[in-house]
Amino acid sequence: MERLRRTMMFVPGSNPGMVKEAYIYKADCIMFDLEDAVALSEKDSARFLVYNALKSVDYGSTELVVRINALDTPYGREDIEAMVRAGVHVIRLPKTEKKEDILEVEREIEKVEKSCGREVGSTKMMAAIESPLGIINAYDIASSSSRLIAMALGAEDFVTNMKTRRYPNGQELFAARSQIILAARAAGIYAIDTVYTEVDNEQGFREEVELIKQLGFDGKSVINPRQIKPVHEIYTPSDKEIKKSVDIIRAAREAEERGLGVIALNGKMIDKPIIDRAERLLQLAEAAGVYKEGI
Repeated sequence: MERLRRTMMFVPGSNPGMVKEAYIYKADCIMFDLEDAVALSEKDSARFLVYNALKSVDYGSTELVVRINALDTPYGREDIEAMVRAGVHVIRLPKTEKKEDILEVEREIEKVEKSCGREVGSTKMMAAIESPLGIINAYDIASSSSRLIAMALGAEDFVTNMKTRRYPNGQELFAARSQIILAARAAGIYAIDTVYTEVDNEQGFREEVELIKQLGFDGKSVINPRQIKPVHEIYTPSDKEIKKSVDIIRAAREAEERGLGVIALNGKMIDKPIIDRAERLLQLAEAAGVYKEGI
């Protein structure tokens, strides 16, 4: 079954309560942040806290991601050492600008995997794209490693580098979002959108989630538990969509059984892209628990 990555909830690695209880909000992924959310004076204690949480807390089936500090800081390699040994699912790189950034972190991960007996390749990676150079190199980054499962847009640094700011309509991010989704799809990996910082503006948040779903993103980063439910609602197929997809798949199977070269449903022609979309929608519906084949 396809893994859902509709929501990735940011959790400061220095906050014991949030680190321990993050799973209760039922985000698809939890991202423990050891980078921007942690003061320099707390880097070591946050790493120790997250390490112990990963070793001792039962987060169920939630995917566990850790955003490490960059390797050109005093903390990056120690972050990798601790998180790989703790069994984290995914290491997220901050401010990825070129494929060499991925390959350098991959080498560090592999060294730790070998030294601690963890299966080589079992630690996956995610790239955060936060600069114009990263956007320009998006496909090189996306296709740089078999460990890379997703790319995520980091908007705040990006708009600062672009000498602009965040606007309600999101036009300042359109080119970056388009480039990331194209690169991710070409490389066969997931694309995760940036955070929406106006926590009390639910209408604006919903509109942005509708937009990024329309563009093709697999999900969105969230900074508050209240943002999880709206994302899941928007990304979960409706009963009407499920019924239509079931009808399309049934019509395709019947046509195949009868040896027909033309597939039609309710007077409309059905071609392969439509069938592929219907199959994917049913996969998402099944992963979300709202559909089971044969029922």
